[in-house]
Amino acid sequence: ILVRRVARCSMQLCGRINRLKFQPSVSSSKSIRRSWRRKELFRSCKIRSFSNVSTKIPTKEEYSRMETKQKNLFMAVNDALRISLQTDEKAVFFGEDVAFGGVFRCSIDLVDEFGKDRVFNTPLCEQGIVGFAIGMAAVGHTAICEIQFADYIFPAFDQIVNEAAKFRYRSGNQFNVAGLTIRAPYGAVGHGGHYHSQSPEAYFAHTPGLKVVIPRGPSQAKGLLLASIRDPNPVIFFEPKSLYRAAVDQVPVGDFTLPLGVAEVLQEGSDVTVVGWGAQLGVLEKACQMAADTDKISCELIDLQTILPWDSKTIEKSVAKTGRLVISHEAPLTGGFAGEIAATIQERCFLHLEAPIQRVCGLDTPFPLVYERLYVPDYLKNYEAIKRVMNF
Repeated sequence: ILVRRVARCSMQLCGRINRLKFQPSVSSSKSIRRSWRRKELFRSCKIRSFSNVSTKIPTKEEYSRMETKQKNLFMAVNDALRISLQTDEKAVFFGEDVAFGGVFRCSIDLVDEFGKDRVFNTPLCEQGIVGFAIGMAAVGHTAICEIQFADYIFPAFDQIVNEAAKFRYRSGNQFNVAGLTIRAPYGAVGHGGHYHSQSPEAYFAHTPGLKVVIPRGPSQAKGLLLASIRDPNPVIFFEPKSLYRAAVDQVPVGDFTLPLGVAEVLQEGSDVTVVGWGAQLGVLEKACQMAADTDKISCELIDLQTILPWDSKTIEKSVAKTGRLVISHEAPLTGGFAGEIAATIQERCFLHLEAPIQRVCGLDTPFPLVYERLYVPDYLKNYEAIKRVMNF
């Protein structure tokens, strides 16, 4: 009841803000004023469209022609947030400590540039943060909120899966929360333990009405985040916190987007298809290189990028060529998204498979602190899985 009241109050507050902006200068009767306000409130809640959202991943040649600047991942996220606020006057960004730059510095200097009305701190209340974001998005704003760690997104679970994901459906597409984007750092970091290391993407992949996106590096973080903010659906954007400073790349300058729902083939191969997302791509690159150097195994490496909706066609095409599939993620094995991929590929590519599909994932335990090294699916575990499918 409390969570619903928070969302309801948020919508009422945002409605008041919008109505103040459109208040007529001449007085009128109460009935006319109510009718006018109601129309204004939902006038901007139609499906949005952005012409500058990319529909394909740039090739290496296209990347080489772009003006780029070296950035790490948190700087790329900061750049995407800045561009969103610059190009969309209805965009706002809020969360715990974001006005101070955020715990990972992703929002550094934004409050100085855009003011406290558009970049502001919230109380430590995840269901309130998301409920407020839903309310702002419902009245036409572009609401970008931050959950400080993905492990703490669960208090907002009801708001996300029962309110945001179903907003358009339950209204018969009369209004929506198209402007909603939820950012959250996820995954292992080396010392996070069970409350600062989890990978909760599979929970949300089970919810129609959401999009779930995870970048692997700075360029992808910028391009996919801008596309997520401009997508006409609520998006959960998980960022690999272990790479905020560790991942460095030549990031395109200016407004730059990458398509959602499209996987990227990072390395072509002929013997086995290897699939992952987020920080796990660095692990898989190392495993594929070890397989090539030690056993002359040619691996085709694919970054899924978008968990929901996921690009099954790219993986199907690859498995039809290689006949083998290895999927890896940090989240626990049971109920992990690798199971969905494995089931779909087994159903659609059964006659092409030369070996059982392998899943290399976290263990079915709470994320440990001192035993993290044993828990995570490192490059050696993935290398062994690649050898198993080759030797079957």
